[in-house]
Amino acid sequence: MLQSYLTTARRNLAKNKLYTSINVFGLALGMACTLLIGMWVADELSYNRFLAGAADVYLVRINGTNRNTGEIGTAEITPAPLQEAISKDVPEVAAATKINPWMELLVKVGEKGAKEKGYYASDAFFDVFDLPALHGNPRAALSQTNQIIITGKMADKYFPNTEALGKTIQLNNEKFYVVGAVLKDLPAASTLRFDWIVNWKEQEQPWQKTWGNSSFLTYVRLRPNTSAARAEATMKGIFPRYTDKENTSVPILQPITDVYLYADYKMGKPVGGRIEYVRVFSLVAGFILLIACINFMNLATARSATRAKEVGVRKVVGAFRSALIGQFLCESILTSMLAVVLAVGTVWITLPVFNELFAKKLALDLSDPALWAATLILTLITGLLAGSYPALFLSSLKPIKILKGRLQFGSGPALFRRTLVTFQFCLSIFLIVGMLTVGKQMQYLRTKHLGLDRDNVVYVPLEGNVASGPKMEAFRQEIMRQPAVVSATVTGMLPINIQATSGDLSWPGKDPNLETTVTAMTVGPDFIRTMNIRLVDGRDFRAGSLADSSAYLINEATARLMGVSNPVGKEIKFWKGNGRVIGVMKDFHMSSLHQAITPLVVTYIPENSSYLLIKTRQGKTEEALAALKKVTRDFNPDYPFTYHFLDEEYESLYRSEQQVNTLVNYFGILAILISCLGLFGLAAFTAEQRTKEIGVRKVLGASASNIVGLLSSDFMKLVVIALVLASPLAWWALSTWLDTFAYRTGLSWWIFAVSGVVATSIALLTVSFQAIKAAWVNPVTSLRSE
Repeated sequence: MLQSYLTTARRNLAKNKLYTSINVFGLALGMACTLLIGMWVADELSYNRFLAGAADVYLVRINGTNRNTGEIGTAEITPAPLQEAISKDVPEVAAATKINPWMELLVKVGEKGAKEKGYYASDAFFDVFDLPALHGNPRAALSQTNQIIITGKMADKYFPNTEALGKTIQLNNEKFYVVGAVLKDLPAASTLRFDWIVNWKEQEQPWQKTWGNSSFLTYVRLRPNTSAARAEATMKGIFPRYTDKENTSVPILQPITDVYLYADYKMGKPVGGRIEYVRVFSLVAGFILLIACINFMNLATARSATRAKEVGVRKVVGAFRSALIGQFLCESILTSMLAVVLAVGTVWITLPVFNELFAKKLALDLSDPALWAATLILTLITGLLAGSYPALFLSSLKPIKILKGRLQFGSGPALFRRTLVTFQFCLSIFLIVGMLTVGKQMQYLRTKHLGLDRDNVVYVPLEGNVASGPKMEAFRQEIMRQPAVVSATVTGMLPINIQATSGDLSWPGKDPNLETTVTAMTVGPDFIRTMNIRLVDGRDFRAGSLADSSAYLINEATARLMGVSNPVGKEIKFWKGNGRVIGVMKDFHMSSLHQAITPLVVTYIPENSSYLLIKTRQGKTEEALAALKKVTRDFNPDYPFTYHFLDEEYESLYRSEQQVNTLVNYFGILAILISCLGLFGLAAFTAEQRTKEIGVRKVLGASASNIVGLLSSDFMKLVVIALVLASPLAWWALSTWLDTFAYRTGLSWWIFAVSGVVATSIALLTVSFQAIKAAWVNPVTSLRSE
């Protein structure tokens, strides 16, 4: 029986080459998109699941309630003493550790040196993260302040032909460490990113021991047979116990497997993050595969009349309906099998480009059973989905009516085809609207003025000889003397991505119940001038000014928080104790546009700086970089010269949005292409079925334009209906996405108008090709058989 099915299916597919090609190519495109996106989604969902006992590992976040508004804010960074308090007071926690992130230091072995990212971590790091070791004992090594743990990749890089264990590495051009253990390289799907780890005590400073400064990440591993809820209940009183009774901060636990996907919190609960893009990608994959299957169903039902006699004869000679259903499903699955071979080849070819676009390291491993299982499931689902309706419809035909020539299909199949075409173009129009809206928002992000200059601003890390002290200021002054440089300043964090917060702000007359959690930043002289921030009142910090060492700059949001109309000259208390406000800055964006502008206090602590920011003259960037390289080598010869552009750092804040923009653009175009393939096939079949009607109309005087309009009008009506149906859904979905930005572009009416024009134009061009071809056929040829 199966042999008969396959033989008949092969003959039917070979007999109708045009429709077979359309079906195979359309399904192949849809399946290739689904495979690519499926691989991406599987990779996203796999983050941190490689960790042994990952279900017991949690990131500690901090919920803080604003007593004035009742809103709950959630922070990822925590104060350093929190780890010790949890270890001491929370019996549900088996181990707790803290790390100092954002570390990229110079590593040297002999004459070989380069910047490598690593962590300063407390002793229990490897009790929380049970990472496999290639050599040595990482737990024992981390307990020693003179040892360093490195990854296999770093060991191969610096000790290519010898054993790394026991060798010496110099870190940050200062202290030498002995390699105490070599870890197995972490997979790409990890939020832990490091090449070296050193004991926390090696960089600990007095200010890190206070509860008022949050700059670290804290992780815990729970004991077996306990729960996060029980641990959270125990941790609830930690902040009031160690700070003051009025402190509303509450530690909460986030599973390590959710950290990558659920980074956005609202009112103390995870509401989204990368998981939103996983859903969007999955939805797009489903849309595209569904569009491809709709093409198959449309063409199969449209050509049902040509298979009707075959069905009648088979039924007369004794074929059961189940056998006919099996026959047609066998044809659709065979078509799906041909398509999946083409799809896998397409994925193989396009995967390097896909990886580059989406910053992934996906690989098509043909020896992986999971890949073959997924491909088989995709083939069967596609074949059954695409072939189900045609199989059920054709197998239901009555043999007597078929063989007597009185077969009447009625309006059902035609209505079904029109419904499918409308639905197909609904999806396509939805994606077109998405392409335009996401593109418009990305353009808004790129062009919006942040309240400070990010163009022509270069930053370099302050390290080695220029990391602190008089040489830092001498280095800055020498840079400012270069003709291509406008100004330069030093900062603790980049002003477009300030992560530090503090609750230490107070002032005379402050309401004791008023929450004063503010964003905090340390800078050096000429900060306002270099970043071109507008001063509402007051002045900038001045180099060498003793008075400015205890002065502060604030933004307008802080002035509103204080309830003071003219804060310049007023006294406040912050990190450096009591000091006066010397300037009020116009509010500027200090993080991504997903977040609203918050109160900011800028403290003059140049010695606590990590970056030198240089404003270059317009059109003189190359000259400025050459001068910067020379001066850096003169002042800091032991460190490699590295630099970055501030506008590139700003762009990196929206990497996820850029990926969505790219995905919607590429796959939206593919969805439209697949829709057009189906429309092309339907138009070809319609023209074929109406050949004699067209001939008669031409004999009676119809022009070519009349014929084109006749064949095109039905399809254009469906596209217009699709536009009407898709617009409200697209408006809701994209408004929801735009609402994730505190600052956003509008969802303009012209986006829907353009989407309608584009969809209609593409459909009209597709249909017109077949319509014009039919209109130019000689009527004598069309009517010869009559």
